[in-house]
Amino acid sequence: MNDLTQPQINQIERKLFFSAIIFIFIFVSPYFILGENAHIRVHDNLDSNLAWYKVLKESGQVFGSVKASIPQVINGHLSRNAYGTEFSGIVLLNLLFPPMIAYGLSQLITRFFAFLGMYLLLRKHFIRSENLGWVRVGVSLTFALTPFWPSGMLSTLGMPLALWAFLNIRQGERSAINWITLALIPLYASIVLGFFFFLSAMGFFWLSDVIRGKGWNLRFFFAIVFMTSVFLLVDYRLVYSFLFDHVPNSRDEYFHARLTLFHSLRLTFKNYILGHTHVMTVHGLFILPTTLLALFPVIANKGWREEKTFIVLHIINFVLSAWYAFWFYKGWVPLTERFHFLDTFNFARYHFLRPMIIYLLFALSINILVRAGIIWKRTCMFLIIAQLLVLIGFNEEILYHKKPSFKEFYAEEQFREMADYIGQPQETYRVASIGIHPAIAQFNGFYTLDTYNNFYPLTYKYQFRRIIEHELEGNKKLKQYFDEWGGRCYLFIDEIGKHYMFKKNSKKTIEQIKLNTHAFHEMGGRYIFSALPIKNEKDNHLTLEKTFDSRESAWKIYLYRVDL
Repeated sequence: MNDLTQPQINQIERKLFFSAIIFIFIFVSPYFILGENAHIRVHDNLDSNLAWYKVLKESGQVFGSVKASIPQVINGHLSRNAYGTEFSGIVLLNLLFPPMIAYGLSQLITRFFAFLGMYLLLRKHFIRSENLGWVRVGVSLTFALTPFWPSGMLSTLGMPLALWAFLNIRQGERSAINWITLALIPLYASIVLGFFFFLSAMGFFWLSDVIRGKGWNLRFFFAIVFMTSVFLLVDYRLVYSFLFDHVPNSRDEYFHARLTLFHSLRLTFKNYILGHTHVMTVHGLFILPTTLLALFPVIANKGWREEKTFIVLHIINFVLSAWYAFWFYKGWVPLTERFHFLDTFNFARYHFLRPMIIYLLFALSINILVRAGIIWKRTCMFLIIAQLLVLIGFNEEILYHKKPSFKEFYAEEQFREMADYIGQPQETYRVASIGIHPAIAQFNGFYTLDTYNNFYPLTYKYQFRRIIEHELEGNKKLKQYFDEWGGRCYLFIDEIGKHYMFKKNSKKTIEQIKLNTHAFHEMGGRYIFSALPIKNEKDNHLTLEKTFDSRESAWKIYLYRVDL
């Protein structure tokens, strides 16, 4: 491109920019084309959040008070605050649209602003050369296509956009767009799932400027305070729960410091190379080698000073992986015993900064390697294309094509048949599930004693534990999982362990279980939806009423009635 004129270079970059946007539309198109036949992530998505939005919408408590509860879940002991703020963009989308349309729109919004944010950040502050538009567009597109936790929205992928605004303000720019950006992002992101860590990092950045003699920069400091304040106002339910709700909850028994030194070191490198399920950077195959390779010309040319940002980001990237891993090191125990909030708040999530850092490193590495000559330039173009191809393979429709589709997972026709068969108003009895997620029953309007939430009263956890106490005593891992976390308040069965997706073609049977069905009955439990046949149902005061199957469902449900 060296022989191209400036207008030609700008025109090429504009074409690449709009081509990338079209690519993002194509990437998310399966949600709109396939609708409920689309395949999407199950973990922390179909098994929880998507059902929560529907339950919340139908509860009439979307705008309920901070003391309101959700009647459909765990006998009304689940606080309305457990479902987050009504000012969250994804909640509003689910109020306005059917679940899959809302989901697709959220994916589109998130990926578009991820692309735009990274592009603006690179163009303004990191890759300024006019003839490197292909780097800016290419790396921004790869960043925008990374897998992310869907209900997190812009919690991680919005960080480049926020950093762009902060750096502009830090440099003295007075444009209102920077402040508008900082005010709007909190409506489509979560402070506890990303921006607490980002904003505290900005605080350290501001402090380092002060220490290095760059002045107090009160506008930069106020910008950090401003965005933090907006987040706290938007997520006022979280603030209320933290400051004023003193009822012991399931988070109070969360215990994280368990790993040995060796396992912490191993997890450090695992996270550094592979990343984490909630922030899947997919960087190990092409990006990581590229960033390490770019170190060689920097070291060979002693370019430490010129590439200071590149070196610092490398160090931070590794430190964040180490921090994540060592947060689970058992050496923390004395501190967690003294300061309880170290257990209830997951400080390991500083590693949520890594997607932004890794893709900034990718761009800076390419910039460094391009200067090594034309061969490197062609190689770097190949690396961007190769990374795009890898990320296409992580499109949910491709990645989860062997999992149940949205329609197969929630099986609305099948569960409607079950409700009709039972023939009573759903609010008059309680159910629980074995071998499938309770979110499925919740999505279909059933009132459940089981749930997946990490913020509910400890008294209820103990009450529910009576139902499964014999099963937990026979399985050390299940006992530890429930007692020291309890987010999955499920009917755990020793024979099947932590498996909650037994499809209709499963040959598995439950030979021997021992449930306290008296405790279940006392709590209002009348029916159990099991994905597997129970051989000793009579020993548990259970009667098989009917088996339900549906062409549109992934499950075969055995409906057991409690006979007491």
